[in-house]
Amino acid sequence: MSAVARPQSPRLALHCLSAALLAALALAGCQSTGSPADTRAEAAPAPVDTAAQVQSPAMPAPPAQPIAEQSAPAATAKPMADALERVQVTGSRIAPAPMRHSDARAKFAAAPQGFIAPAPAPPPPPPIYQQAANTEKYAAREDNPVQRASEQPLSTFSIDVDTGSYANVRRMLNDGIRPPADAVRAEEFINYFDYGHPAPASRAVPFKVSTELAPAPWNAQRQLLMIGIKGFEVPKHNLPPANLVFLIDTSGSMNSPDKLPLLKSAFSMLARQLRPQDRISIVVYAGSAGLVLPPTPGDKQQEILDALERLQAGGSTNGGDGIRLAYATARQSFIKNGVNRVILATDGDFNVGTVGTDALETLVADQRKSGIALTTLGFGAGNYNDELSEKLADVGDGNHAYIDTVQEARKVLVQEMGSTLMTIARDVKIQIEFNPAQVAEYRLIGYENRLLKREDFANDKVDAGDIGAGHEVTALYEITPVGSAATRLPPLRYAQAAPAASAKTGELANLKLRYKRPGEDRSQLIETPVLRSGERAAASDSLRMAAAVAAFADALRGGSQYDGWGWEQILGAARGVKTADPWGQRAEFVRLVERAKAQIGELKPAANVAVSQ
Repeated sequence: MSAVARPQSPRLALHCLSAALLAALALAGCQSTGSPADTRAEAAPAPVDTAAQVQSPAMPAPPAQPIAEQSAPAATAKPMADALERVQVTGSRIAPAPMRHSDARAKFAAAPQGFIAPAPAPPPPPPIYQQAANTEKYAAREDNPVQRASEQPLSTFSIDVDTGSYANVRRMLNDGIRPPADAVRAEEFINYFDYGHPAPASRAVPFKVSTELAPAPWNAQRQLLMIGIKGFEVPKHNLPPANLVFLIDTSGSMNSPDKLPLLKSAFSMLARQLRPQDRISIVVYAGSAGLVLPPTPGDKQQEILDALERLQAGGSTNGGDGIRLAYATARQSFIKNGVNRVILATDGDFNVGTVGTDALETLVADQRKSGIALTTLGFGAGNYNDELSEKLADVGDGNHAYIDTVQEARKVLVQEMGSTLMTIARDVKIQIEFNPAQVAEYRLIGYENRLLKREDFANDKVDAGDIGAGHEVTALYEITPVGSAATRLPPLRYAQAAPAASAKTGELANLKLRYKRPGEDRSQLIETPVLRSGERAAASDSLRMAAAVAAFADALRGGSQYDGWGWEQILGAARGVKTADPWGQRAEFVRLVERAKAQIGELKPAANVAVSQ
């Protein structure tokens, strides 16, 4: 029986037509250029590897070889030495260079006709660092005590040229914050200002020592001794060639307007002062450390400025690796008889890697023996580690400053460029012996963390502070003469009688100073007596200004030392100084005292204390 053909239903015909259309579309897709996977791969932007070495924006550079591989050590070298000498890029915090218009047009022309891929999403901005709480760190300290000259006639300390404490406290006062007492270091307040100490007549001795003795402004029953040291000046064009390594913290904590952006402006100022014979390198560190700019001549300023401008912040802070890489880079471009220095710019928040303060100090102390100094520049608020920044500069034969404004950056890196970069005297120590026949009591103002043992003065193996070209160093002693009614120490039951007058009765004290010339291991001695006959009837403008600054520092710490002075007396002394103020620093000081007075409240002087005019 034959099969009978049945007519197709309209629904079945519609399904057949749909299948034919789908087959045609599939065939057309197979004939197009490339596969869908290829199209997606071409349209998708390549991920930016932040751990890769930075390439030039103009053309791709070949992979950089580690500097250490260019001059490999001998096979017999120790592995530890190899590690210290290796300069290898392990990360960077550089923004990707923008695409050129010609590259964009070529990429568009290569896209398949009839289909335009959507533009790739821009890379997300670096996450904003969130500071949970104020974690600023300051070393605890106590004011120097009053000493009885008959019991302790010697006072020995290392000089200090740091100024970071004053600028940091200025930032707090301007922000309406009461500074913690430990943030105030009197010697750094005093040394922030220029007192016009006389300079040496020649370079036979790198600096000149001068003294001034006058009645203490806050108590006429006491005296104030000012010791001034002034290094010889070196014009910028006569500075020796410089090998500088900018070691820049690009961790997430630096993502704040008062940190990385201000840092870029500060280093840009210094870069514009460089000469063709200078060399600049840039090392950054966050979760890892990287060489952003290899040693570059100072006259290639645009390359240096471009590298600075492209820096970004993000990640944790591996400061230990950054310091190692910076020293290795400095050693590779070491300039004999030149300026070799690492300039560390950070908020001091070391939280990954070699984090222990002692470990970092040991690392820096070991490296200073190679002739490479370390300067530290502090930035920002909230997590600023002042304690670590200051200690690293001290053990690194450098200086510490705090940058809170563009004006401060100009002061430290432009106006004081010679003193910041060029060392003219190393391991400078001061020892003063007071004559018990003339001095009943004395007190050193500040320098609490720079005190030395009496035997350290003549020990050339003991490290001390350095002086740069044109640097000024000022130290103040408050003295209570024998017979004064203003003594503060109670009498002792079994004390010996005061020493009889001698042939040296006209000497109030004997001042000794030791220093080393750069490159030398044996110290030189300078000695000069402080004569009672040299006392002035009234303090000079320089001494009155220094006294006002010292009293201001004490007022911020609680106001326990300057019995006859309060806020009005401090303001009056500063306003009464008539010397030139070309940079407005004294006027700014007056404004800061007024701010502190409003924030802290009344500071009344002690009653029945005669003050000098």
